[in-house]
Amino acid sequence: MTDVSVASPCHLRINGKSCSADLPPSVTLLDLLRERLDLTGTKKGCDHGQCGACTVLVDGKRVKSCLILAVSIPNAEVTTIEGLAPDGHLHPMQQAFIDRDAFQCGYCTPGQIMSAVALLEEGHVRTREEIQEFMSGNLCRCGAYNGIIDAIEQVVAQRQQDRAGEAA
Repeated sequence: MTDVSVASPCHLRINGKSCSADLPPSVTLLDLLRERLDLTGTKKGCDHGQCGACTVLVDGKRVKSCLILAVSIPNAEVTTIEGLAPDGHLHPMQQAFIDRDAFQCGYCTPGQIMSAVALLEEGHVRTREEIQEFMSGNLCRCGAYNGIIDAIEQVVAQRQQDRAGEAA
C-alpha cells in the first residue's frame, strides 16, 4: 500500500511558467490549480469528470483536471483559462463567447471555452452537429448551448476569413 502522506515532486509548466511542488500523490490537477496556485478560473463541478467545468489543456489536449493526478503528468504544459490571454487581450474564443452571449451564470464557461479551443485544434468543426457532438462532454445547466455553438462557429469563420486574406 502506498503511503499517501509522503510528498512526491511535481514539475509542470502552467500557463507558460514553471511550477514545482512536493505534493501528496492524491492531489488532482484541479486541486493543485485552485487550492495551491490560486488559479480559480478552472471550476470544480461534479468532481467525477462528467460535467467538464474543470477542462484545461494538457500538452494541447483537453482534459478534465479533476480526473488527473498532478504528479502523473511530469513536465506537462498546462493551460488554464487564465493562460488564454496572457497579454491582456482576449483569446478569439473568449471574445466570441461574449459576442454570442454564450453563457448565462458563467460557471461552466471556462471549461466550455477551453474545450472549444481544443476542438478547433482537433478539427472537429465542420457542422453544428459535429461541434455539438464533440462538445457534449461539457454540460451547461443554463442551456446556453446554441450560443456556445454560435461562438465556435464565429471563431471558425474568423479563421477562414483570416486564411483567405493571407492567401490573397
